[in-house]
Amino acid sequence: MFFRREDFRIEVCANSVNSVLAAKAAGADRVELCAGMPEGGTTPSYGCIAEACAVGGIAVHVIVRPRGGDFLYDEVEKREMLRDIRMLKEMGVKGVVAGMLRADGKIDEAFLRQCVQEASPLPFTFHRAFDRCVDPMEALTVLEACGVARLLTSGQASDALRGADLIARLQRQARRVVIMPGCGITSGNIARIAEKTGTREFHLSGRVRQESRMSFRHPEFDHEEQVRVDGYAYDVSSVQKISSAIKELVSFES
Repeated sequence: MFFRREDFRIEVCANSVNSVLAAKAAGADRVELCAGMPEGGTTPSYGCIAEACAVGGIAVHVIVRPRGGDFLYDEVEKREMLRDIRMLKEMGVKGVVAGMLRADGKIDEAFLRQCVQEASPLPFTFHRAFDRCVDPMEALTVLEACGVARLLTSGQASDALRGADLIARLQRQARRVVIMPGCGITSGNIARIAEKTGTREFHLSGRVRQESRMSFRHPEFDHEEQVRVDGYAYDVSSVQKISSAIKELVSFES
């Protein structure tokens, strides 16, 4: 069986407006706009969101996550997240992405309902906080009851290919929630993941390392072994990597 382009959706995890432009040029359907990639994604700035929405021609969904670390939020952080969701609606984004857990590893259902209601009528994606929950099948039932539109998951594994069996179970069980594999998806494995899971939406970053154009580099900060994060190079989504993944699905024969 060959996939037609209209049979699947590609979402790109975009860490900047330039990554949004790359995703659009590559033919992606939408982006999940994030800051703080080393922390797993945090809420981007107002300016980044505004410029991303101004690109046009590609749907912009935005992550609402006030910090890195776990997904157990206190009342101050919850108020912050609800304010961010209201702001995103005013800015014209096309979807909201968030996730929240209780201390016992279950979905924070009460807060999830608040967030879904606040985001409405925008679709709400529950992100990979799901991969840290204690009972994934029970969690899926909660997501469906709360009106979540989409679930981003690696199948509680280090990458989506390793987690393909659980993703396939979720896909069979889901009635209203779209199951979207993410983490470690490339042109080299996206077709296998599609075949193993039966899913038709895929989340990938397609990033490449962008070397700095700085001609002057201060000697105190130009030693990679002395810093945890490179002070010069940075990542950006790659048109070639994203378009290659799309082509791989279109040309795939099971």
